[in-house]
Amino acid sequence: MVEADPLPLVVRDLSFQYRSRTEPAIVEISLELHPGEIMLLAGSSGCGKTTLLRCINGLIPHSYRGKLSGEILLYGQSNAGMKLAEISQKVGTLLQDPERQILGSYVLNEVCFGLENLGLPREEMIRRGEAALERLHILHLRDKETFGISGGEKQKVALAGVLAMQPKILLLDEPLASLDPASAHEALHLFRELADQGMAIMLVEHRVEDVLTIEPERIVYMEDGRICFHGDIQGLVQVVDYHRIKLPAQVVVERAKAEPQPNFEPAVPPLDTNNPLIEFQQVHFRYNDDAPEVLHNINLKIHAGEVIAILGHNGSGKTTLVKQALGLLKPTKGKVFLEGVETHTLTVAKAARTIGYVFQSPSQMLFAPTVKEELSFGPKNLGFDQETIARNVQWAIETVHLEDELLTPPLALSFGQQKRVSIAAVLSMRSRILMMDEPTAGQDYWNYQAFMDSILQMPGFDSIIFITHDLDLALIYANRIIVLNDGVIVADGKPVDVLQDRQKIKQWRLVATSLLELNFQMYPKTGKFLRAEALAQFMD
Repeated sequence: MVEADPLPLVVRDLSFQYRSRTEPAIVEISLELHPGEIMLLAGSSGCGKTTLLRCINGLIPHSYRGKLSGEILLYGQSNAGMKLAEISQKVGTLLQDPERQILGSYVLNEVCFGLENLGLPREEMIRRGEAALERLHILHLRDKETFGISGGEKQKVALAGVLAMQPKILLLDEPLASLDPASAHEALHLFRELADQGMAIMLVEHRVEDVLTIEPERIVYMEDGRICFHGDIQGLVQVVDYHRIKLPAQVVVERAKAEPQPNFEPAVPPLDTNNPLIEFQQVHFRYNDDAPEVLHNINLKIHAGEVIAILGHNGSGKTTLVKQALGLLKPTKGKVFLEGVETHTLTVAKAARTIGYVFQSPSQMLFAPTVKEELSFGPKNLGFDQETIARNVQWAIETVHLEDELLTPPLALSFGQQKRVSIAAVLSMRSRILMMDEPTAGQDYWNYQAFMDSILQMPGFDSIIFITHDLDLALIYANRIIVLNDGVIVADGKPVDVLQDRQKIKQWRLVATSLLELNFQMYPKTGKFLRAEALAQFMD
């Protein structure tokens, strides 16, 4: 009798508890990953998904210390005795935060970094690196400096570096988090293609509805460090709480019909178009004299009472645009005014009294030894008294549902939890204008809805502006959508007006979602865009 080839990955009774934590991160995890298979690993932020990947790729116990038990086999061999370099030739990993994965100064150097460590000839490294960039449609970034590209472009560069290593097992931790909708779908179809060619893929992702389009062979759902569901797509949509996992809109509507749904009304003040809070006048911007322009002739007014979603493809200039308002960047040509004062004359510290800005990557913000100190830092520097600081910190931490983590070091938390801490750190300052860059990146469906609801139902903000690649987030929460394309504002208006032309949506590298389509079908009845649960009451 011929023995079957060993499976790419076998996990048996795996448990791990971080040295800095009082509870285990994962408990008795057992699963198998087969060649040519995509396994979707889903669950709320902090449920143990990233910890499981760290155990598989050797970062636990080599880089993260704690109590580890159980067994992991890579092609029949235990990874316990392997060095990281040995594991990395079998297992490729894309981290949640590309800022933590990118080391090289230039894109091609970064993509070839792992190959250089393997001692490959220069010609082979360049061939593999360029092939990986080409496969992800970013060969035009080949010679760019990594610090000058967008967050989504960094995510693609990090993925190119992993693919260039030609691993047999691919671990993907939130690979879609920073990608525009079209890039996300291209990446998903690439993963499907790689799996069909024999690669074994474990994919951690909160954008479950998107992943379902490539029909993963198996789905594992985790809660509190344990596997709660292990099966196929049909099993998932029937048993998993649709409040926790974002399922297709029609599925949610059918399941929500029998349940009473809470009414959601934002608490932003009435629209005031007389005195703009922020105004852009013919703004152009380039990062240096030799670089091409990133923003072209931007004319824009932002008023009290507006909840604005800024959409656009990776590298379209979204983050560059909002940084102009805060004064982190100054226009190359043109003017930006904050409450009537030109930002060129303002310090960032003065602007921060009006605008609270949440960076795209939490690693760019977090530094304090505890979450509580992190949240206290901003209001303390703004001169708030101790009672006000304590009240603001409590409100902010409750808004992001991390009350139990006040004494935890922020960088000891999961990426999704770090993102929520960075949002809370800005909320605690109670600025009049709240700006958030990708607020839902790394967030599970329940958490991102809960904190967005809390933010919009809490009086105090004159205007809320958020950059997002999540079209559903924009249509549910925004009363105005701005679309950037190659540094130009190509659309600006009410969601129903901006999103009705499917051809333009496609040109802007957005993708019409099941919720958008259902909302347009129901619009004659509803008169506004609603979340799927709320649409259930209008169905016959």
